[in-house]
Amino acid sequence: MDQPGNREEIRHFLASRRAKITPAQVGLPTSARRRVAGLRREEVAVLAGVSTEWYTRLEKGHIGGVSEDVLDAVARALRLDDDERTYLFDLARTARRTPSRRRDVEVPPRVRWLLDSMTMSSAFVRDGRTDVVAANPLARALYAPMFTSATVDHRGRPNIARYIFLDPGAPDFFVDWDAAGNATAALLRAEAGREPRDRALRELIGELSTLSPEFRGRWAAHDVLIRHDGVKRLQHPEVGLLELTFQSLDLPLSGRAVNNLVTYTAEPGTPAEDRLKLLASWAATRTQPARP
Repeated sequence: MDQPGNREEIRHFLASRRAKITPAQVGLPTSARRRVAGLRREEVAVLAGVSTEWYTRLEKGHIGGVSEDVLDAVARALRLDDDERTYLFDLARTARRTPSRRRDVEVPPRVRWLLDSMTMSSAFVRDGRTDVVAANPLARALYAPMFTSATVDHRGRPNIARYIFLDPGAPDFFVDWDAAGNATAALLRAEAGREPRDRALRELIGELSTLSPEFRGRWAAHDVLIRHDGVKRLQHPEVGLLELTFQSLDLPLSGRAVNNLVTYTAEPGTPAEDRLKLLASWAATRTQPARP
């Protein structure tokens, strides 16, 4: 049986994707008298090879009994990218059966050893809620404004989304703050599709929606992002501008825990590499045990 909250999410997601596609993009005739900017429901139905009534029912959130072949056809009709397709299938999975609550797991020692061995790369582990659950010394030095922010929780654990949207200094630290905000909201949207019963996630989304108009606007866009890689520019308070390449790798942990190893590195021979080396030197000095 489809869950009510799940139906609402399916409805908004499919409608938002439909609105992004013009008839011209899919080879359909256009008319000056159209009332919608994107495709009509009946046009999506034709492209997916299903009846208008059937697609209308699907867009109203009744997805639990839909086959994977039909979902594939709808995904192609709506031109969903890989992340959006995965999200649609996650919504279908959680509509068919209520998933058990996922339990958080501790970061195992072997992963912490890996982090600490990466002396010239900033590296941290991020869970699906964008909590930073482990970090090496260089990551703490690189992201010092976030680790010392008032948005850090009572355990001393930073949350990337909370820092980006609730710390007034975040737009100064993230040179491309809009892009960081878009990606972070989209990461949380994907996590909400995977784990609809995650109470801590719902509370985080509620907090951000209440306190941040910028988050509310991005959340309403229903954009989805599962993997996030690229280039990030940070204006560090101690070493200045850093342009770094970041990569995200899935960590195989127990259960259904979603944890990503995120690394930041500098291109060799660039000023960013020199500044990252300076940060690494400071980080190593600060973490050395005191001599007797």
